[in-house]
Formats: sequence, structure tokens, C-alpha cells
Amino acid sequence: MDRLDRMRLFVRVVERRNFTAAAADLGLPRSTATEAIQQLEEHLGTRLLDRTTRHVATTLDGQAYYERCLSILGEVEDAEAGFRSAEPRGLLRVDAHPLLTQRFLLPQLPAFLERYPDIDLHIGQGDRLVDLVREGVDCVIRAGEPQDSGMIMRRLAMIAEITCASPAYLKRHGTPASPEALEGHQAVCFVSSRTGDILPLEFTMGAGLRQVTLPGRVRVNNSDTAADLARLGFGLLQAPRYRLEKDLADGTLVEVLKDFPPTPTPLFALYPQNRQL
Repeated sequence: MDRLDRMRLFVRVVERRNFTAAAADLGLPRSTATEAIQQLEEHLGTRLLDRTTRHVATTLDGQAYYERCLSILGEVEDAEAGFRSAEPRGLLRVDAHPLLTQRFLLPQLPAFLERYPDIDLHIGQGDRLVDLVREGVDCVIRAGEPQDSGMIMRRLAMIAEITCASPAYLKRHGTPASPEALEGHQAVCFVSSRTGDILPLEFTMGAGLRQVTLPGRVRVNNSDTAADLARLGFGLLQAPRYRLEKDLADGTLVEVLKDFPPTPTPLFALYPQNRQL
């Protein structure tokens, strides 16, 4: 095992926090992986990992060495990528919300697989936080501004948002002509899972943005439930247009304040810094 191979092994052990999993990822016996890391520590003259029966963690020197390895391996990968003529191959593991998969991923799938005939896809569908390295996921597709600055982010699209309500609600409260005319209205209150705060309604007005927080009798943190509440007449709702197209088409929901649309939501692909996509 040469120096770069030991670096790759060390990075994998740190990210997987487990010798057995890291060795399996690289097709090595666990004993070989353990011995290689011990030789690396002897060569550097310092302990890189704290080992327990459950997992391993980096020491201060180990963390510094890990970050240096990421940089070196990334530069090596970039240098080699410019000269490789072979097409990408292997299994690509992607995680995305089911609706994002249906709306944005699946329509692009035939062209993608035709362009890359040696790539197979595993599509996981969820909306929870995913530990990409430990769960063996290559990238995640998420809507909204990512919070993890340690990931590489590529913006894929901007998702149009709308303001809408049920006909029954508009009959009771009237159809607002502008954001200034929202006094007396109610909203389906969506609670941020990150902050626990109610998200205000947003309206684009000229070159600026206006935020309005309306009262609401029901608060939720699930977008499907929020849409159900809007259908039941509980208040105004702001949501991606693609999620509500059927409701808009059959009249279950009515778009309002079309001249003052909410800010579009960015759609991102996120993947670890040491991974080429």
C-alpha cells in the first residue's frame, strides 16, 4: 500500500468512524486496514486516532492530517481527471424527497442514463438529514438554502412559489389585492424545523421583499399537512407551485396575489468535498 492509498484509507476510516466499514468500502481485510493505519502513525510519529470498541475519532493531530489529506487527494483527483478518457462508471447513490424525485429527477433520468451508460442509480426517497459518508450516499437533492457549509453545493434550479387559498376561505375573508390588504386574513402557519419559528409570508414588491406574519389557529411543520389545511379553508398558504398544480387545475385552491410572488426556492445538489460528481 503506497502513501496515497494509506491517505485514502485514513480518510475513509475517519469518515466512517469504523475500521470494518472503511475496509469493506475499499475491498480490504480489516486486519490490513488496521495494520496500515498503525504503520502510518509510526511513520508520522504521532497518534492519529482514538479507538474505542464502538468507533474511532481523530486526535488533534489526526484532524489536522485528515484535512490535509482531503486537500492532497482532491488535487490528485483533479489532476488525474483531466487526463482520464474513460467514462464515469459504477453505482451512484442519490437521496431526494419523493416529490422532488418525481418532478425534477425522473424527467431527466432517460437522458442522463443514455449519456452515462456505465452508471447505475440508487434513488433513496426521504426528507431527513442524511449522513452521506456513513450511509454511503453520494449526493442529496434538497430544496432551500443548505445549512451545512462543509458540503459542496450546486444549484440545479429555482422553484416557483405561489400564494393560494381555498374558494371557501376567500368567500369568507375576501380576495386580497395586495400585501397591504391582508388585515383580517389568516395563514396556515408553517413552523421551521430548524428554528421552531413561524415562517412569515413573503411578497416581492418591485425590487424589494416584504414579509408578513399573519395569525393562524393551526401550526404545522409538514408541507403535506399544510396543503391539506389550506384545502380545508384554514388560511392563506405559500408553497411550491408544482406541489399544488392539480389543486389549482380543479379549483380546490385558487392562486392569489399573483403580482407579488414569493421568493423562488433554490434546488441544490449537495455532496462531500472529497467526492467528484
